[in-house]
Amino acid sequence: MCKKFYIKLTVIIFLASLFGACTKIIYNVPVYEFPPDWEIVSRRDSTIQYYSQFLKGRRIFIDPGHGGEDRNGKSRDGKIVEADVNLRVALYLKQYLIQAGVIVTMSRETDETVDLAYRSVLANNSGADIFISIHHNAPGKNEDNWTNYTSTYYHATENDYEYEPCNHDIAKYIERDLSYVMRNASGLGSFDGTYSDYMIYPGAGFSVLRKTKIPAVLVECSFFTSRFENLRLNDEVFNRIQAWGIFRGIGKYFRAGIPQIESSVNDSVIVNPGTELSFLLTDKSGIDPKSIQVQLDNREIPFDFDEESGGLTISISNLRKGEHILKIICANKNGNHSFPFHKKIVIDENASLKAE
Repeated sequence: MCKKFYIKLTVIIFLASLFGACTKIIYNVPVYEFPPDWEIVSRRDSTIQYYSQFLKGRRIFIDPGHGGEDRNGKSRDGKIVEADVNLRVALYLKQYLIQAGVIVTMSRETDETVDLAYRSVLANNSGADIFISIHHNAPGKNEDNWTNYTSTYYHATENDYEYEPCNHDIAKYIERDLSYVMRNASGLGSFDGTYSDYMIYPGAGFSVLRKTKIPAVLVECSFFTSRFENLRLNDEVFNRIQAWGIFRGIGKYFRAGIPQIESSVNDSVIVNPGTELSFLLTDKSGIDPKSIQVQLDNREIPFDFDEESGGLTISISNLRKGEHILKIICANKNGNHSFPFHKKIVIDENASLKAE
């Protein structure tokens, strides 16, 4: 038995010497691998430079979860503090994004208390394109030390008016690359590791996703309660790899393009009943006509779309006096959806039509 163990240990040490440049070994257990495009600094810089063509000038808001007075999330031995891990991953992500030309804003950059609702206020006032909240998970009341997977959340479900498919798009891209570099499964509750926040809080979701008006996702990188994660979450090299997965997901998301919706009715007044409103839907890869949705006050209304020109026409008629909300969604041929597009239409006392 001792001889077999010695032979096995010798093989492990030999393999570690061969692959030590790309695999981290702790207690003779491979805990994580170095992504090929991250391991060598020159390749890492080259990858960042590649994605910079899609990211340069973008604005991204990063929210490291918890911190300050909120430091309750800890591993059983108390060595892993979720708030600290969240912050380290967020700061490394910030570095990658800045190197790619992104303008980054954060809800916190130190171990400080930031009110949950105020995080959304900061994000909404930041002018950022997207919001990413970074967390690590725990199993809940029936805590165990073996549950571990990566998950990314978006707000609401497809049947809810509050649902914006662009949030789901961002979640898919981040989840895929984060799960890949961490070598973590995506859990059994979802086909691709993305989840509606209504699964946690039915009908309400997470505060930071519900109250943030720009496209937003919340990432649960892994479970800090897992005995496997205990071996690596306090390793700053691994935290850099986690951030790398999120960065790559963001880069690939913007590479796929975001359809633009342009309106011709800003600050105009339309007085004739049955007036037609015109919009222009554009994207380098083209607009998928089947993806277009037009809603007025949470109900589908008909429209005309010219695929060649990208022109979208909507006839507005028989509206009661007061405010109405027009919502338009479309996707490009890469599957990415437009950012939230809501327009307030007001029928005034003189029955004139205004668009704001």
